Amino acid sequence: MYFCTMNEKIAIQGTQGSFHYQAAEAYFGKDIAVIECRNFDIVVKKLLNGEAQWGVMAIENSIAGAILPNYALIDRNNLHITGEYYMNIQHHLMALGNQTLADITEVRSHYMALLQCKDFFHDYPDIRLVESPDTAEAARQIHLQQLKGVAAIASVSASELYGLPIIAESIQTIKRNATRFVVLKTTDAHLPKRDINKATLKFQVYDKSGSLATVLNVLRDYEMNMTKIQSLPVIETPWKYAFFVDVVFDSYARYQQAMQLLDIMTEELKVLGEYKNRLNSESYSESII
Repeated sequence: MYFCTMNEKIAIQGTQGSFHYQAAEAYFGKDIAVIECRNFDIVVKKLLNGEAQWGVMAIENSIAGAILPNYALIDRNNLHITGEYYMNIQHHLMALGNQTLADITEVRSHYMALLQCKDFFHDYPDIRLVESPDTAEAARQIHLQQLKGVAAIASVSASELYGLPIIAESIQTIKRNATRFVVLKTTDAHLPKRDINKATLKFQVYDKSGSLATVLNVLRDYEMNMTKIQSLPVIETPWKYAFFVDVVFDSYARYQQAMQLLDIMTEELKVLGEYKNRLNSESYSESII
């Protein structure tokens, strides 16, 4: 767990009770001040204008894959990844009390939650699925407006926060559904080097045969485990691609040596963040949230 000061605020996409809110609580602790943002662009805006000192942003999902626009947002705005958190996402169906599935005519949630739970509703063709900006916001509106016949797909936290009993648990098609969140700042968090064992890099290779393979060989030779590679087009240059790579390592000194070599061998090299690998640590949430 990491701690921010009482005067620091954390920008998240969504509202209290959302998965982003839970990730922020899990990473920083319960006593936090958040700025609720309608979308990820606003999260970045709050960081850049100084209203928030930290940001929490989903970056990939075990089912849907990488959230490519968020990689671009981090890169384009020169944000620093200072940490990460993995959460096992469970989607629950909830509504006002004294109702069953037979009473529900409409279900609201974020489009991704609706997509991940689509199979559940094959047996309920009369239920209308409606997109909401956020899972917890859908639950909040049902609570505020006391909407009967309307259910939300959201978390246990949203159920408890807005007083909506769960009428169907874990309705997502694939039961093991993990999301990786990154913690962002406008400056490097300056972790002690002994605590750093993961980095997110962006690079472009020269336009010649074997350039990418040469870079990957450097990672191998310096004993860095590449846990992810993702390409994105360089907007200013058609048919040119940048590569975003996550690497895990045991020796920070070896990592630095590799970076010095890669700086020479690539057309462009940028470090988006150096931080602690959380996937295999005690912070990885396996609970049904």
